[in-house]
Amino acid sequence: MKIVLGADHGGYLLKDYIREQLEAAGHEVTDLGVNDSTSVDYPDQAAKVCEAYLSGDYTCGLLFCGTGIGISIAANKIKGIRAAHVADAFSARMAREHNNANIICLGGRTLGTELAWSIVEAYLSAEFVGDRHQRRIDKITALEEQKE
Repeated sequence: MKIVLGADHGGYLLKDYIREQLEAAGHEVTDLGVNDSTSVDYPDQAAKVCEAYLSGDYTCGLLFCGTGIGISIAANKIKGIRAAHVADAFSARMAREHNNANIICLGGRTLGTELAWSIVEAYLSAEFVGDRHQRRIDKITALEEQKE
């Protein structure tokens, strides 16, 4: 898979760990930063990753901040993005299978590395099941169109 990822200062260590795991598993990874603890604003990082994903060059995106919450809120403001804040493998799998989430968001200060990797693996191994769930995704898209 071709995966784009990014983080703010609260999530960069977990991002770096997950990037290493993804590369070791044979995925093609683009890391849009950040790479240290210098304070940055998570909406800026969310925008970078989401815009890269929307270019059509990536299978999915991963975002990291301190809790995963702020960056998921920011990502979901971008048309075409369905970002899910996940903290367990079941939710990650459901985010893909039922919600067709194209971005998942994780907390660098709330998740250990092993749990985070199991979450990412669950998300990447799942596939959107469509059917009644597509109808719901279409309704989400319609809500997005109402904002314009």
